Amino acid sequence: MSNNLNQKKNGWSLLPFLIFIVIYLGAGLYLQAQGTEMAFYQFPSVTAMFIAVIVAFCFGKETLDQKFTIFARGAANENVLTMLMIYILAGAFSTVAKTMGGVDATVNLGLSIIPVQLLLGGVFVISAFLGTATGTSVGTITALVPIAVGLATESGLSVPMMLGACAGGAMFGDNLSMISDTTIAATKTQGVAMRDKFRVNFYIALPAAVITLIVLLVAGRPDAAAVMGEHTFEIIKVLPYVLVLALAIIGVNVFLTLTIGIFAAGIIGMVCGDLTIFAYAQAIWNGFTGMSEVFFLALFCGGISELIAHNGGIAWLIEKLRKTMRGSKSAQVGVSALVSLADCATANNTVAIILCGNVAKDISREYKVDPRRTASLLDVFSCVFQGIIPYGAQLLMAASLTTTTYNIAISPVEIVPYMWYCWVLAAFGLLSIFVPYADGVCRKDPWNWEYDVAESGVAEKKAQQEQV
Repeated sequence: MSNNLNQKKNGWSLLPFLIFIVIYLGAGLYLQAQGTEMAFYQFPSVTAMFIAVIVAFCFGKETLDQKFTIFARGAANENVLTMLMIYILAGAFSTVAKTMGGVDATVNLGLSIIPVQLLLGGVFVISAFLGTATGTSVGTITALVPIAVGLATESGLSVPMMLGACAGGAMFGDNLSMISDTTIAATKTQGVAMRDKFRVNFYIALPAAVITLIVLLVAGRPDAAAVMGEHTFEIIKVLPYVLVLALAIIGVNVFLTLTIGIFAAGIIGMVCGDLTIFAYAQAIWNGFTGMSEVFFLALFCGGISELIAHNGGIAWLIEKLRKTMRGSKSAQVGVSALVSLADCATANNTVAIILCGNVAKDISREYKVDPRRTASLLDVFSCVFQGIIPYGAQLLMAASLTTTTYNIAISPVEIVPYMWYCWVLAAFGLLSIFVPYADGVCRKDPWNWEYDVAESGVAEKKAQQEQV
């Protein structure tokens, strides 16, 4: 992302994302009101984003070649390329596992051992555990969605609701995990210990998770007739999923994990006679191409975010929000709004935290907001909006895997109303500002502002000396 946030301030540069949202959501909502089937697929999201990219290229005085260089820098960002590789590998694993019968076997195993009344809540808890253990919401969704959707279709549950449970649990883990990129970014930018941020964050996230679990258990009443009867399965075909989950939990690199999963599913499929070498190769290719929509959307989104930051969109947001701050509580609301809007503009919660981190630190010093609170708010609200924007990696991945694995057309927009954890988390995040029930660690060990400011001055002098 651009480092020139303080040099340009231009609210109009945010227009491309607004155009994308208006076109994509507007067309889908209009057609849905008209009773059109698959309303959100009639105007493809990639086409809407392409129009937004064209608009983004109309801003700035740079030449077209210079603008494309900026766009390419964003599209080739490490975070974007990481997501793209995860997308295609996840698509390949999902398709190969389905072709060799792994999905059906895993679903039938789940239906045999999990009470049907607990399916939604169980998926949420498993997703939350896996997300906390691995620190990656996208990796969690990649591993669990094919199984979760199978459980939903076989039990008569709403597929979007099941995806919301799975993605919601993943966002819980992403928000709290000690090894999550968002946790690392929030604590490093605010200069606080991970354990202290975790303690503040825990009292916001845990009540939200408990309420979400209760809602899921009440709402998750599947059609009992749909799940009655014997569910047969071959345990060997479940092994690729068990292997992927185990590797994810112990912290193996996600690329290596998915690659091992692809080969494990292929070998088992050929041993069992469900795959030939040519069918296996075709399944991998079909998995790659099945993720084309989410691939192109993420690529365009990365490029357009860089153009918006370069043209001053993020800097404009920061300037406007700082003017609304009058005291500690309004400063906390301002930091929450800042990182939320930055996430909407970048579709990446880690990048949003990094972009807003230094400004949030300055705000916490100016209005005497404990930086442990600031770090928690940055992480909480970036995760809230990352979980509910339909063009974010999490919902895009969940919808794409559903289509690739089961040929069920689900739009990310259809999942948003069921992201109950994120909605409840937002409510508790705001409540914690006005009713500081989560500030136990801050009250027991107040922040030493005199020391903090002194250290800041020493660091600034050292940085100036190094520059000279």
